[in-house]
Amino acid sequence: MTMATISTAGGHYTLINVFRVAPENQRRMYDIILEATGVITAFPGYVSANVHLSDDGTRVVNYAQWRSKADFEAMRAHPAVQEHFAACRALAEIEPIFCRVAYTHEV
Repeated sequence: MTMATISTAGGHYTLINVFRVAPENQRRMYDIILEATGVITAFPGYVSANVHLSDDGTRVVNYAQWRSKADFEAMRAHPAVQEHFAACRALAEIEPIFCRVAYTHEV
């Protein structure tokens, strides 16, 4: 199993998705993301996904890694994921952040 690795050497295409939700919807948003991830893991180029819940209940953050931008875009355009994406949009304000790892520090 490939684990999420935050490294400048990995070359992964990274999506950090911030979902802003009402606190009473945080758990439902989490469940929708896990359901979507169950579908997304079958796509070529998928590396990892991590989900974080804010302490105040107003955000769900998904840190996802792909082998390449092309792999990510192919998944995003596929009909099998559209229902999940629509469910996310119905429940949350979404701020996608596409990035590359520029620096890491470990103790």
